[in-house]
Amino acid sequence: MLNKRQEKIILLLDDSKSWITGKEISRLMNVSDRTIRSDIDTINRYYNKTLIESNLRSGYRINQEVLVTLPIELNTVIPQTPEERCIYIIQELMFEKSEINLLDLQDQVFISGYSIDNDIKRIKKMLEPYDDIKLVRSRNYIHLEGSEQSKRQLYKELLSQETQGNFLNLNRLSSMFQDFDLLKVKKELEDVLNHYNYHVREMSMPMLMIHVGIAVERMLRYNYIETSRSIPQLQEHKEYLIAKEFFERLSKRIRIEVVDDEADLQPRCPVVTIMGHVDHGKTTLLDTIRKSAVVDGEFGGITQHIGAYQVEVNGKKVTFLDTPGHEAFTAMRARGAQVTDIVIIVVAADDGVMPQTKEAIDHAKAAGVPIVVAINKIDKEGADPERIKAEMAEEGLLPEEWGGDTVYCEISAKKKIGIEELLETLTVVAELADLKANPNRYAYGSVVEGKLDKGRGAVATLLVENGTLRASDPIVVGAAYGRVRQMLDDKGRVIKEALPGTPVEITGLNEVPVAGDKFMVFETEKQARSVGETRMKAKIEKDRNSGAALSLDDLYSQIKEGQIIDLNIIVKADVQGTAEAVKASLEKIDVDGVRVNVIRSTVGAISESDVILASASQAIIYGFNVRPDAKVRSKAEEENVEIRLHNVIYKMVEEIETAMKGMLAPEYHEVVTGQAEIRQVIKASKVGNIAGCYVTDGSIKRNSGIRLIRDGIVVYEGKLASLRRFKDDVKEVNSGFECGLNIENYNDIKEGDIIEGYVMEEVEKK
Repeated sequence: MLNKRQEKIILLLDDSKSWITGKEISRLMNVSDRTIRSDIDTINRYYNKTLIESNLRSGYRINQEVLVTLPIELNTVIPQTPEERCIYIIQELMFEKSEINLLDLQDQVFISGYSIDNDIKRIKKMLEPYDDIKLVRSRNYIHLEGSEQSKRQLYKELLSQETQGNFLNLNRLSSMFQDFDLLKVKKELEDVLNHYNYHVREMSMPMLMIHVGIAVERMLRYNYIETSRSIPQLQEHKEYLIAKEFFERLSKRIRIEVVDDEADLQPRCPVVTIMGHVDHGKTTLLDTIRKSAVVDGEFGGITQHIGAYQVEVNGKKVTFLDTPGHEAFTAMRARGAQVTDIVIIVVAADDGVMPQTKEAIDHAKAAGVPIVVAINKIDKEGADPERIKAEMAEEGLLPEEWGGDTVYCEISAKKKIGIEELLETLTVVAELADLKANPNRYAYGSVVEGKLDKGRGAVATLLVENGTLRASDPIVVGAAYGRVRQMLDDKGRVIKEALPGTPVEITGLNEVPVAGDKFMVFETEKQARSVGETRMKAKIEKDRNSGAALSLDDLYSQIKEGQIIDLNIIVKADVQGTAEAVKASLEKIDVDGVRVNVIRSTVGAISESDVILASASQAIIYGFNVRPDAKVRSKAEEENVEIRLHNVIYKMVEEIETAMKGMLAPEYHEVVTGQAEIRQVIKASKVGNIAGCYVTDGSIKRNSGIRLIRDGIVVYEGKLASLRRFKDDVKEVNSGFECGLNIENYNDIKEGDIIEGYVMEEVEKK
């Protein structure tokens, strides 16, 4: 379907009856030469004939022989009468968020300034029946003021008038909406109507599509109507369910987006995702690139979260996403591929193509992005880059030197060999991709990670895909909403704005968003709150329904049948992405006769409500890098609920698999000896920070292992350097007594932190 501008080009060339240069057409249409070339290609493809001829020197002209064979109604494109022009001008005002330049408008409709002035007078008269809509003029600019509801009503009446006489022609109606395909929207609506066995008369469909088209058009431009207070009364009606499912489908499947004008686009930095198998050197490569120590902070040497970092390569910024390689993080890698421009697949030269390597290739191919293969560890004994190339070629990644189109770089991330060549390759691939975005619009993008911080509340790592994100912007992130209170870059520095392709960490949301969610900036906080609350209600309703079905109906029926034994599990993690990955890993466990049900997977410390749910559903609680306090642990003992704690996912999976197979026989069992609360921090120059503590539960022993817990989340694990009562060194301090202690090689302690002591006791095998 051709849009208005493309139809206008046909009319312009037909009127001229001669050659017109591309520059002249672009001036009249107020778009770039590139856009004109693209439009002309679209026109010729649409009719499957060379309707518009091109010449390098002369420009473009209509092929009259082809024109007479095509059913083109050109007289409906450009407004001819004053009434048609007024309708056209109001429509253009509807499309724009801000003002319209009258000089540009003159060029669009091919009339004088005097005619424009008369048209403005006519429009003001047309708007008189609408009390809260008025046309405002400021010198050479005009704009509409009024409520969104009244604007939509006006828009609907104008389109109804314009389609009179050709009312049933949905192709004609579709051309009035330039930012999306109305016919696709119509098909999606018909599918939903058929699903609910709901009939709409054919005569009524055009008017219904006008309503739908206007709603979608306005929402694409961030113009929302506040949710009606009568919604609760409507929820039981079939029409409400149809509308709800229709717009859910529309947002997920059709992926309608506002298309930016070519003239508004500016070059942006590329987003590069590093993928590959576990322990093939992805994080080490990134560590070498950004010259930092990312690896040191990882449990078991495995990346647990997506990291987003920005570095400068040859004076140009490049954003890197580091995705975990372990199979537990399939969903996280998939999200990384969806938001990236270039994928680096790291393969160890001494190992080869592994399952996660193949999976990464599939994700990259599905995303349709350029792939660069980095053959790592070429300095190691047994490295065979040629063998790696052969194996990768079997997966469809044929090297350039073999006649393919995949670039291979041989590197050693640890020895810093080939890194410069890899970076140069990335810049070349990025330049060829011609990556652009519009910084002068409201920002939107994806959530890389979400977590709960004690001091800052809900924290989200975002990747800005388009537009500019600014501090204090009203924002909706999945089902969360708020204002951007503080924005940090990847180095922890406070920034005021973030351009397209930039990763940032923000605070100010009402809850922790889910990794992979989309975010969008709104014009007002009221709009953001309305959208966020609606999404939250839907999410709560969905969770409630799914939880009830799983823990009661489904569980009871299966146990009654005696066919499957269900192992119910509650997952608590420190960040959202990890919770999601843990849940996915557990649900993939396949043992005959046993099924894993993750009935809750959330972020934050283990709470009493988790224990109560576990007791009611006979579930085991698995904590990933979080700890229960003494009160929660006591409640768990009271309810006979088992709490198991881990910080490496594959160990957790192995433990459960072993237990499900009836082979769980651990040699050692962790016993928590007690907890102490830090009530004072004393700084000592020679020994570091000393914690003045009060033992609240059990006892703290000098030779036991300890954990530093902040807001239920494990901050550090280690040993005590000293334990004292007054000036005396002691081996143990019991509950109800004060003590002073110093943590070995660690000084980041705060008042209110919890010190948990534990010992590993050998368990006799039965």
